[in-house]
Amino acid sequence: MYGFHFLVWFFCVRGIKDTQCGFKLFTREAALKTFSSLHVERWAFDVELLYIAQCFKIPIAEVAVNWTEIEGSKLVPFWSWLQMGRDLIAIRLRYITGAWKLHSPHKTD
Repeated sequence: MYGFHFLVWFFCVRGIKDTQCGFKLFTREAALKTFSSLHVERWAFDVELLYIAQCFKIPIAEVAVNWTEIEGSKLVPFWSWLQMGRDLIAIRLRYITGAWKLHSPHKTD
């Protein structure tokens, strides 16, 4: 996992230790801004979500929560890590080249 965390830091998200934590909390405005620009639908979607939040300068904080791990993960370590690594590179390159763009939806009441 150290290699994956390095790739996350190098290509996409700085300042967050655990991008793959399953618990994320957003304000309505932040959710509208971030989820409307999301492209990745696999394991690395968390990283793109945080990348988008940082691009929009949305404050991010890691807060400890009580978490219970449940047996039966669908993650296949080698292939999932390979796919996530590919997704990280794709996230960075597609935003830099303009293939993916950030959407700024209108503010709602």
